[in-house]
Parts: sequence; structure tokens; C-alpha cells
Amino acid sequence: MIKAVIWDFGGVLTTSPFEAFARFERERGFPVDIIRRTNAANHLENAWAKFERAEIDIDAFDRLFAEESLALGGAEVRGREVLPLLSGDLRPDMVEALKRISGRFKTGCITNNLPANAIGSASGRTLYVAEVMALFDHVIESAKIGLRKPDPRIYRIMVETLGVDPDKCVYLDDLGVNLKPAREMGMTTIKVTSAPQAIAELEAATGLKLS
Repeated sequence: MIKAVIWDFGGVLTTSPFEAFARFERERGFPVDIIRRTNAANHLENAWAKFERAEIDIDAFDRLFAEESLALGGAEVRGREVLPLLSGDLRPDMVEALKRISGRFKTGCITNNLPANAIGSASGRTLYVAEVMALFDHVIESAKIGLRKPDPRIYRIMVETLGVDPDKCVYLDDLGVNLKPAREMGMTTIKVTSAPQAIAELEAATGLKLS
């Protein structure tokens, strides 16, 4: 019996930034997928990981990301130019599913995010819409606690805070690397590739009609 549903934010409740990455690369003549490949290389200790744990500031991120992309793909991509590409659009059908879920189950959000003001917003990333975040019983932001997915500790903190066993949880994320620790803990995992697909799998896991 499922007792809690835990969500990633970007790429799940919002559209994926990957489309914006690809468009930016085409416009600048950069190698295909250079941003994603730079993010993925040494993903536990690269510039992106350090920034999401608030271990470095924006100037250091800008410089380190450029160095990493140059070493990896022969193109210098400035970190500052990547940050504005992150903001996705809310997916109304996923938000509606969250609303229905929150009426029946405990809900949590685990998000790898950036320090406040990282992209010029007084409240941090602009895609953190207050009305949506208020639907969660608990939110964990990497930049606030100094841990980020896929560190298993961040998932343990969530289930302990919600007071549920991992095998009574569903976890949604758009990145397979972030799903693996949750699955190994015993959670039912859903890799989000589209809103209709995710909602169908969530309906199957919870037994609720979500659309």
C-alpha cells in the first residue's frame, strides 16, 4: 500500500530544460549535447554538483563549467549562460495530478537546485511557484542542505521526515541516475519522459484517477 509520493521538480512538474540546452547549442554552433555531457561527467564532483550543494559561488561555477566543457568537448561554454536555460514551464496536468495525490497521500519534493540569486531572481529559481510548492508536506532543496541527488542520504532524510517506509513510496524523476538510489531503497520509481506517461504510471501505482 502506497503512503507517500515523492517528486522531483524540474523536468517533472515543469518541462525539461534539455530542449533549451539543444536550442542554445544549435544557435552557438556548439557540439551536440555538450551541456548535458558536461553535467554528466564526474557528476558527483563537477562544477554543477558543487554549485547545487552551494559549495561554490556563481563566478566559480561560470569558470569551472567553461573549463570542464572545453576539456570534454572542445567548446568553452560559460556557466552563466547555461543558467537561464533552466527555467521550464509548469505542466498543468502534472500539477493537477499532484493536487489529487496530495489529498490522499503524503507528498514530498526533492530538488537539486541552485543557491538563491543564481539566475537573477530574488527568490532563487523562478520556476519554484509558491502555490505548487505549498502542495508538498516537505521540500528538500540541495542548495539549502548541502546534499544533492543521487546521494542516498537525501532520500533517507525525506522518508524519515515524512515518517514512511521506502517501500511505501513512489518516486518520480526525469533522470535515471537519480531514480537508482530510490529504487535500491525499495521505492517504486517512475522515470518521467512525458506527462501522459508519468500520469498513467502514477495512476497504476496509486490506484487514483489523476486526469
